[in-house]
Amino acid sequence: MATSEQLLSSVPAEVAAAAVAAARPKRVRTGCLTCRERHLKCDEGSPDCQNCKKSNRECKRGVRLNFIDTQVKTPPFTPASDEWTLMFQDESREIASEYKGGIDRYSNITTEMDHVSLKDEPTYDFSNNMSDSILNAPVLQHQQLPSQSFAPNPMDQYQATMSGMSNDTQVQHQRHASTISDSTFSSHTLGAVSTYSNGEQANETREMLTDPTELLFMQVFVEEVGIWMDSLDSDKYFSRILPYESLHDRMLLNAFLACGARHMNLVNSAYDDKTAADYYQLSSTLLLRQLQNPYRDIYVCATTAVILNVYETMTEKALQRMNHIAGARAMIKECNWNANSVGVGAACFWLNVGMELLSCLHFNWQVAWNPDDWGLDMNFDNGGEPGREEIWTHRMIWILAKIANFRASMVPRPGDVPLDHMRMQNKCDEWNRWKTWIDGWELRAPRTMKPLGHLQNFRTTSKSLFPEVWLVKRTAVVARMFYHTGICLLSQTNPVSHTNTQVAQQMHDLELHHAHMLAGIVAHVKDRGVASVATRCLATCAECLTDRAEQDEVIQILQRVQKETGWRLQFMYDALRRKWGHNNDSTQQTNHGYSSSTSLPPPPRLPPMGIVNPQFAKADFALADHPYPGHYVPPIQPPVHQSYNHF
Repeated sequence: MATSEQLLSSVPAEVAAAAVAAARPKRVRTGCLTCRERHLKCDEGSPDCQNCKKSNRECKRGVRLNFIDTQVKTPPFTPASDEWTLMFQDESREIASEYKGGIDRYSNITTEMDHVSLKDEPTYDFSNNMSDSILNAPVLQHQQLPSQSFAPNPMDQYQATMSGMSNDTQVQHQRHASTISDSTFSSHTLGAVSTYSNGEQANETREMLTDPTELLFMQVFVEEVGIWMDSLDSDKYFSRILPYESLHDRMLLNAFLACGARHMNLVNSAYDDKTAADYYQLSSTLLLRQLQNPYRDIYVCATTAVILNVYETMTEKALQRMNHIAGARAMIKECNWNANSVGVGAACFWLNVGMELLSCLHFNWQVAWNPDDWGLDMNFDNGGEPGREEIWTHRMIWILAKIANFRASMVPRPGDVPLDHMRMQNKCDEWNRWKTWIDGWELRAPRTMKPLGHLQNFRTTSKSLFPEVWLVKRTAVVARMFYHTGICLLSQTNPVSHTNTQVAQQMHDLELHHAHMLAGIVAHVKDRGVASVATRCLATCAECLTDRAEQDEVIQILQRVQKETGWRLQFMYDALRRKWGHNNDSTQQTNHGYSSSTSLPPPPRLPPMGIVNPQFAKADFALADHPYPGHYVPPIQPPVHQSYNHF
């Protein structure tokens, strides 16, 4: 009798394969999950199959998903580069989360940012590098804003003290000292804030300031602080218009008084810094309450946050620093303020952008707000008529921000691969692009943006080693200093300088010439309103000076600014001396008062260079981790206009 194998061998191969497949038991596709886990054939009985009934097990039904690579810890690593952007998109966890128990099979992702804790940031030394001026950048760790649960209601105390105003200065200082709790910005956790009520926030309207202390601090603000805050604003809103608006807004008024009181403390130690801190905390508390009101005036809140941020740049105490830096930027964006805004919107926008640019020049960071998103008209055919010089200053800020970003991108980072020929060519093209932009600005800027007088140093009566450069308008002085700084930065970052000695010498000569021109402007300018820009630009460009006498004069210029403004610029002296190689020079220190020690202090540990400004990483209310957590409530009526002259 023929076997089955013999019978199959006598038929075609296709028929034989089909017969073997039919003879095998069929795989169950709709069996229960319990039988599948036990590797048994399920009879697909309902509601319970026979296997589960016999073994007294739960008959599980459903669809089982197989999760692969659930133990992957981190995404693949690729070297950082400015030439391309590579992103890995893994949707497996998102899909698994839709099923019961699916996401539990995955371990938590650990990214690079998880290893960078803000609690470690205070190890960076910002105490000297960021004191007392707009030049300085804030610490990365934001201290908690004042809680309204640990102190008496400042609104009630304010109203009570307003009724008993006295002309005695000592009484006024006691009044301010009693307004806020002594535990200013302690390490407490942020407490609960009472809900907003219109009765609490009603502002009283004053005809004028009648308190002698408040009048003094407002005068100081207008004459000493507001002048440099208005250095980019032709309408001078901070010194000429907003002080009048503050007469009927306590939040705004106390922000102004905080800045004025802080400046008085800087130039005269007889004035206690606690008075300034009390004004600051009261204004901050009122701002936090306003942020809970969905019907608040977002423009007044944004302006107040900008002024409070200015106060924070003037203070030396880290516990009172930089609570409002990200909040001010977020509020500016919420108001839709940009380069096209007018009035107070333009004043706040350009002050905020200018402060960030100066800090990025100091730390070699990239600006967080992309200049391409500013909305600035960069067509040099427009704005050439007299009276529109400010737009050329704004254009130079745009160009310098681009150059600062380029300089930061040249900083080598871990994991970077050497530049190949194509990437080197891309860097050269970008360098030439910004050089063309800044040369085009110099060629097309109106005549009023250029010096009216220029004297070589041997023809001046000031005994300065630098030429005397005279510009008439403040905006021209600011733009010119930014122009020379931009040329110096480009000279430092030419990609070909490392391989071509002739180009390197040309760049050095170009940088030295513009450093002399910048020093000539700063050495002879009498306008204190440009001091913030002058000191930062001078510290950036003076690094290339090699003549000892010129270096000494730069230190003397910075000391003069420190004496006039009260800003603590010791960190600039130390940084420049390190660049110049002045080590253990007791003679120079005795003659010029650098330090009482005989050697330079160790360099502070600073955040990494080349990164995007980390201070504004969360400066957007659209983010989950936005500024003022627990206080911010989105406004009911979003802003619909940008053009207005005042509140």
